[in-house]
Amino acid sequence: MLSGGPESALVPDAPDLDPAMLASGIPVFGICYGMQLLARHLGGELVKLERAEYGPAVLQVAARESPLFAGVPATSRVWMSHGDSVARLPAGFATLASTERCAVASMGDTVRRIYGVQFHPEVAHTEHGRAVLANFLSGIAEVPADWAMESFVDESIAGIRSTLGSARAICALSGGVDSAVAATLVARAVGEQLTCVFVDHGLLRAGEAEQVVATFRDVLHLDVRVVDARARFMQALRGVEDPERKRIAIGHAFIGVFEEAARAIPGVRFLVQGTLYPDVIESKTPMSKAGHKIKSHHNVGGLPERMSLELVEPLRSLFKDEVRALGRVLGLPEPIVNRQPFPGPGLAVRIIGDVTQERLRIVREADAIVREEIDAAPLDPHPWQYFAVLTPVRSVGVMGDGRTYANLVAVRAITSEDGMTADWARLPPELLERISTRIVNEVRGVNRVAYDITSKPPATVEWE
Repeated sequence: MLSGGPESALVPDAPDLDPAMLASGIPVFGICYGMQLLARHLGGELVKLERAEYGPAVLQVAARESPLFAGVPATSRVWMSHGDSVARLPAGFATLASTERCAVASMGDTVRRIYGVQFHPEVAHTEHGRAVLANFLSGIAEVPADWAMESFVDESIAGIRSTLGSARAICALSGGVDSAVAATLVARAVGEQLTCVFVDHGLLRAGEAEQVVATFRDVLHLDVRVVDARARFMQALRGVEDPERKRIAIGHAFIGVFEEAARAIPGVRFLVQGTLYPDVIESKTPMSKAGHKIKSHHNVGGLPERMSLELVEPLRSLFKDEVRALGRVLGLPEPIVNRQPFPGPGLAVRIIGDVTQERLRIVREADAIVREEIDAAPLDPHPWQYFAVLTPVRSVGVMGDGRTYANLVAVRAITSEDGMTADWARLPPELLERISTRIVNEVRGVNRVAYDITSKPPATVEWE
């Protein structure tokens, strides 16, 4: 449950609801699974759909007079993710909107000020989602819009200082915007008590290790120590093909490196991580309130049960777009703030199956071509994330006068705002042609390229 203030409650995906809250008279808003929970707790009935509804759908607003849909067109594009639907409404509720597959895409009880939507209003792919949220928060719950990111900075710095006291901390630096913002925020709070540790695990993109170290030392002026752990991580991944086992092995290897680094610095008690709320949700920790585990993020579900370091995760309640906004408030340069996401486990989760040096070479070279071509293209909108994936598929081809039996590389490019939902980027055919031609011609061991046109949901952004 996310609180919008003392007079309201916003209920996202959650394992249970507090009956006292529902009986208190405060406004309540259930999103997706939260709406299903409301329906079930209040006497409605849920049924499993024969065909689930994932990704884009057209919302038909039936109750134009509802305060929840004030100013929202009769039809608009929304983002769905569900396999169940409300078959019978609880007493006092009315159907406010529907889609082709979902008869009750929104419901509401005007008297009790309890509303629910089966779509995701919080994502950029829902056209008028922000209006729906604003209608509930401002119009129905009467929550004043007086919060600013500067307030988060002040509260976080105070909390970090209180937690650390005089103890030292190390920060797990990956080079991405999440760890950059976390490191900057903690450094602003405790200064020289923080030491950043960048682990070169051998799973990085071409030229990335050198670029990251230079950026954080020369641009952000942080105290950065580099650990070469390439052999350690390759040993941990030897023979591991299952994606969950990969992430857990990588998470354990990271913690081992950080604990060794901490022992070399007197007074270190804390480990700072750039964990975000989507990491928590998808890993289904006890605090995530998610219905099912999607994948164990290396920095959440992949952590060992016992650690010698205490975690400090100042971004744990934020989404990716909020982290970028926080980075701008902290004064980080735009190239760092807008850097496309890269998973902590690196190329290991962009290789389907066993991770070997040869397979790393293939995906690293292919990925460099994908990034180079898309970076140079005049695209509007520019994709949020784009990369190559080495699949376990091999196919027959003909190159020159000979037959080949080589690897299939998949290209993934998406548009998104926070990574929780995503749509495939409509790249121009001529750009895709250049990418395919270069990969097949320049990357030894590849004779076929495919483009991934699956949204999230039902897919995830990464293939593993």
